[in-house]
Amino acid sequence: LYLFVVQAWQDAGLVLSTTSDEACKLFDAALMQYATWTNNESLGGIEGCLSKLKAADPNFTMGHVIANGLELIGTGSSVRLNKELDSAMRTMMMLSKSQPLTEREKLHVSALDMFASGQLPKACDLWEQILQSHPTDLLALKFSQDTYFYLGYHIQMRDSVARVYPFWTPDIPLSSYVKGYYSFGLMETNFFDRAEELAREALAINQTDAWSVHTIAHVNEMKAEVKKGLEFMKE
Repeated sequence: LYLFVVQAWQDAGLVLSTTSDEACKLFDAALMQYATWTNNESLGGIEGCLSKLKAADPNFTMGHVIANGLELIGTGSSVRLNKELDSAMRTMMMLSKSQPLTEREKLHVSALDMFASGQLPKACDLWEQILQSHPTDLLALKFSQDTYFYLGYHIQMRDSVARVYPFWTPDIPLSSYVKGYYSFGLMETNFFDRAEELAREALAINQTDAWSVHTIAHVNEMKAEVKKGLEFMKE
């Protein structure tokens, strides 16, 4: 498994403001697990990666962004009810103001601040701003997709991925999963045939693509193709 170090993130046009290669690798490992809907024990799982990430560089703002973002996006906690999360968000905000971050990183911090205060559509606007200039920013793509999903904004969920989809060429790691995200948005907006086509393309690359499985299950359900659906789920 190849995990991106500082230079690799720079080469991908997604600069991370840290000098720690280890922190960058752990950020990548946590992001990969979130993006693929897995908890990879060989990497220490998401929680293990996040804890090692903070230890590798306690002042790495994007490390705080992914940790706080995953806590918030899980919707089981809030800054109002969870003092630890509130404190973690304050630390992130303080760090972001004391460092020369890139514009992209600053937008990530602001988006989470919006999300934490309950302004979910505004958070999505900021993630979209990131995606306009950095279409392969997987964290912005996933956070916005999940938030649109929570809001019931199916068209936005589809179009957010549609806009960046052409930039996710096969040579980019995890690009097949973006097919899965796109397929899910298409399914949610009743483009069943195209949704299934994309989902099957993604599954041909990776059989464990949960979003694509989810898409096809729903397509079969919506078309009342029960037998076909059951056969698919047994595959």
